Amino acid sequence: MIAFTIKRLLQTVPTLLLVAVMVFTMIRLVPGDPAVVLVGDINDPVILEEVRAQMGLDESMVEQFRLWFVKVIDGDLGVSLMNGEEVLPALLQRFAVTAQVVLLSMMFAVAIALPTGLLAASRHGSATDTGIVFLLVLSLSIPSFWAGILLMLVFGVKLGWLPTIGYVSVVENVAAGIQYLILPVIALLLGEMATVTRMMRSTMLEVLGFDYITHARAKGLKESTVLWRHAFPNAFAPTLTVLGLILASLLGGAAVIETVFTLPGLGRFLVDGIYARDYPVVQGALLLVAFIYVIANLVVDLLYPIFDPRVRL
Repeated sequence: MIAFTIKRLLQTVPTLLLVAVMVFTMIRLVPGDPAVVLVGDINDPVILEEVRAQMGLDESMVEQFRLWFVKVIDGDLGVSLMNGEEVLPALLQRFAVTAQVVLLSMMFAVAIALPTGLLAASRHGSATDTGIVFLLVLSLSIPSFWAGILLMLVFGVKLGWLPTIGYVSVVENVAAGIQYLILPVIALLLGEMATVTRMMRSTMLEVLGFDYITHARAKGLKESTVLWRHAFPNAFAPTLTVLGLILASLLGGAAVIETVFTLPGLGRFLVDGIYARDYPVVQGALLLVAFIYVIANLVVDLLYPIFDPRVRL
């Protein structure tokens, strides 16, 4: 287990380096010149060249990457061209908002999906199973932004139960903060909940067909004991892998949800940075998202041997 952990930790180093190269390269391939955006309406080639030199854009791509990567290692992601903020503190501040929405969405999605998938598999072919599968297809067919708009119209505009736009930190006001998070969290978790439920149902159906499950039932064990103690651990291992992929999907979907509900999160900050050709913000946000994704998958890989002992071998 220790060797497996060390191996996975070492594998993350070249992965993160490759991510840094890809993020830097893709940003440079986007049409537009950030120096022109920064200069604005001033049509002076001399000033434009001075700004490009200050930003290091007059250097070669290799030299630009070297200078940028050295600063990244020191924790310096630069200064935003939009508002002059230091990028790293600004990203962390906005990520705190995104983390609330993403973590709550994942927590509720898992809490609902696991027992629902187990229930559907245990009653395979019944009306309950058919109804759950229908709801899964319906949830997967509705984009998160469309679900968010529908929730705003129903619970915000028509019924007036919940706020539709804006944000209040739960640190400042717990009750108000929760109210502002309810609709974004629901809009984001619907599709992911359906994905986890479908995966759990599929793997559970496969496990329930194994001989050891038949033997456990033949011993006279309760059906709940067979499902949760014997079938669930083996069925959950593949679902755990999917949860790591879902995190990336949630971080991507958060950008749309934050735009719909005007949340001051990381996704909206990234979208604004793209429109403004703000290199430091876009590079820093993409690097942070990729880093979180890599670390999340590392944690999933380290947890996998707990549910599947074959990995330890």
